[in-house]
This record gives sequence, C-alpha cells and structure tokens, in this order.
Amino acid sequence: MAHTQSRICKGCWQQLRIPVPLRGPASLPFRAFGIRPSRMNPNTCTVCELMFTRIMRARKISVDVSVLFADLRGYTALTQSLPPDAVSSLLDAFYDECAEAIWDHDGLLNKTIGDAVMAIFNFPIQQPDHAEQAVRTGREIQRRCKARFKALLEDHPALGGSELGVGIGIDSGAVSFGEFGRSHRDLTAIGTVVNTAARAQAATATGQILVTQSVYDRAGRDLIEGEGRAYDLKGFEAPVTLYAA
Repeated sequence: MAHTQSRICKGCWQQLRIPVPLRGPASLPFRAFGIRPSRMNPNTCTVCELMFTRIMRARKISVDVSVLFADLRGYTALTQSLPPDAVSSLLDAFYDECAEAIWDHDGLLNKTIGDAVMAIFNFPIQQPDHAEQAVRTGREIQRRCKARFKALLEDHPALGGSELGVGIGIDSGAVSFGEFGRSHRDLTAIGTVVNTAARAQAATATGQILVTQSVYDRAGRDLIEGEGRAYDLKGFEAPVTLYAA
C-alpha cells in the first residue's frame, strides 16, 4: 500500500502559505526549475530540503521532536547464513515499509544505519501531536513489516526458520539539529532524546515497541495502555521507565 501523497508541499504551505504543486500537470513548470518532491519526505519539496540544509549548516537549533528508531532483528546473523539476494530483498523490504509508514505520518526519514532507521517527527513539518504520530508510525511499521516478511518467506524459502521482526524505541523532547563532524559532516539531531530512543529500541523484544515516560505523558493512556517498567539501558546510570506500546 503506497503512502498518501500530498498534491502540494506541506512545508511550503505550512510555513509560507504558498501552494507549491508536487504532482499532476500543475507541477510540470516547477519541475523544469528543479522543484520536485524531496527524498527526505516526498510530501515536502526540494526548496524545503535546500532551506533545511542551509539553516542546519549555518547554525545549530533546538527543536522539540519525537525520535523513533526501528531495527531489523537478527539481520547480522542472517547475512552469514543466507544468499545475498535474500538478504538484499529483506533489507530493501524493511527500508521501504519503514519509509512508507514514516511518510504517512509526516515524519522525516533522517537516517538509514545498517539494519536500522532513524525518524524524526515535528521537523520540518510541525505536528502538535508528534509523540502520538510517532507511536502510530511504530505500529504501522510493525504491521507493514509483518505482512511484507510473510510474503518474503514465500519468495525466499532460505529465510524459513529465521526470526524476522522489528524492534522499535521512541522518545520525545528537545534535540539539537545541526551539521556535526569535521572530516565527515552530517546533518542530523543529537542529544539525550536521540540516545534514549536508540537504547529503548535495543531493549525491545522482536515485534515490540517501547516508549519513554515523555512519550507516554504526551500520547496518553488512550494510546499507550501498558504499565511502565524500569529498564537498565546502556550508558544510563539509573534505570529508565519504558512503556510497551
């Protein structure tokens, strides 16, 4: 199922109230000038992408966001026992389904890191309910990947018996956006929220979503019904309370 495609750039409309067409006949003159859907989020345009890049390179800014990490479980072990075509198909399927789910909820696919993805909500498209959107995205990733992996098992019998699944961690709060590094400059977000989301993801079981107290407080009991549990996360001195979503 393809993600819902906006006909105009959500970033330009939200920030400038300018209806920049992304699709259809009206978009053709804009494409002649290089204005087309962004690779970061196809519901924004390359003008937004350029502005995002220039702002990040000029200065670091602090933004309140939700950060989601999703990890393909067992991928390293699978690479050692499966033919390359099966491994490639599995990783492609994982990336595709994550991207569709993230874009469906107006998130930014910030990074693909080996067998994991990092997504950010509330930037550049602003969302007052970004914690809720991140949780809904996590559930959508789980649903999509479960269905896609089932189809892959039929196409690649070599995957049979493998524990295919995804673990997801989410945190909300202030992060620092900017271009970091010297020898290799990278536009991304850093901070405790990013680290906590990554560690929460590492603590999940296959098929599980764990969210922090901040996400729980923002999204509410209507969306997250589980009880909190203390987890010892790597790099954190005190246990961190996480909720299964």
